[in-house]
Amino acid sequence: MAQSVVILGTQWGDEGKGKIVDLLAHEADAVVRFQGGHNAGHTLVVGGRKTVLHVIPSGVLTDRARCLIGNGVVVAPHALIEEIRGLEANGIEVRPRLGISPACPAILGCHEALDRAKERSRGKKAIGTTGRGIGPAYEDKASRLGLRLADLADPARLADKLDAVIDYHNFLLTRYYDADPVDGQQIADDAARQGEELKPMFADVTGELHDLRRAGRAILFEGAQGSLLDIDHGTYPFVTSSNTTVGGVMTGAGVGPGDIDYVLGITKAYATRVGSGPFPTELDDADGRMMAERGVEFGATTGRPRRCGWLDAVALKRMVRINGITGLCITKLDVLDAFDRVRICVDYEGVDGFPVGAEEWSRARPVYEDMPGWDGDTQGLTDADKLPAAACAYLDRLEELIEAPVHMLSTGPERDANVILRHPFG
Repeated sequence: MAQSVVILGTQWGDEGKGKIVDLLAHEADAVVRFQGGHNAGHTLVVGGRKTVLHVIPSGVLTDRARCLIGNGVVVAPHALIEEIRGLEANGIEVRPRLGISPACPAILGCHEALDRAKERSRGKKAIGTTGRGIGPAYEDKASRLGLRLADLADPARLADKLDAVIDYHNFLLTRYYDADPVDGQQIADDAARQGEELKPMFADVTGELHDLRRAGRAILFEGAQGSLLDIDHGTYPFVTSSNTTVGGVMTGAGVGPGDIDYVLGITKAYATRVGSGPFPTELDDADGRMMAERGVEFGATTGRPRRCGWLDAVALKRMVRINGITGLCITKLDVLDAFDRVRICVDYEGVDGFPVGAEEWSRARPVYEDMPGWDGDTQGLTDADKLPAAACAYLDRLEELIEAPVHMLSTGPERDANVILRHPFG
């Protein structure tokens, strides 16, 4: 029986992780975020009511799970506090159940200003960031310049460290990016107030996780974005600033490889991408538009329309291997119900080996294998025996191509719209 389960996206994000985390969180004693920031969004639909979470783990909508934010997450204090207050306004108790690592890097107003200035300067080569300061905060972390949440909660440390950060960022903003400077005193005042509000929720997240493990408790690690956006293994430089693959669990939460029992990869039955960057199977035709319409493909955090295309088994197989995927959950299978023909990319032309960056990815031309569509409606199904035969054939072929089993299907946005072939927690 699995005790610790990791949920990861295997594509470019937006695979439907939030719903699956919410489903499995009811079996967990703790749900943990370990990387990324509030540029991610997990959409949950429970009882017809939609909730979008950005930093707080999806287990907050359960009755018992401890919600933990590990040191690998970059935290914008104002965004986290706003999210907490929004949940509380809807009658959801948050603060007693939320534990935040004080080692989380803090995203300040200067990071957000710098993020937006960088994107503007790139022009047509813009990466497509959300402008929320994620990248600059990770840059400051790597350069050992950035502040942590612990610094915000200590007035003496905040005063000692913040001036250098503001001076450096304002130099870049005004002298390099020709942008307006930020108000350092306003940032300092905001940071002190936010640090005071967050301090009661500080926790030794790593220590708690090891105690839970020793006690035999169920732990769910919740990934953000998707594996093809990993800073090391994705379509660089059109990636996020953190490790979205399974290695991020170890560094971002402080656990070891032996503390992970099962890795669930979330995969759409087709593929989508938000923002810029290569996308070999992208469709700019009626099929792509029908996918977007049927799948309601708009970003949970940004509202940006998602680009759509056929499932890419070449990239998926690579992510299965990198993450040591135990089993897959295929989401939005019902979106393909309307297609007379479904396609799977089984190879690339134009590149030698697997692409290592955007330049190689942009030359990759998909080689498709066509399969018949299915005459049936899969939306809302919970019984595997009721799946159309052609849909089963599609899933069987996918398993052969990527060398990993399908353990779950998500057949709609509601929490109970699933076909569970093998439960990750056993």
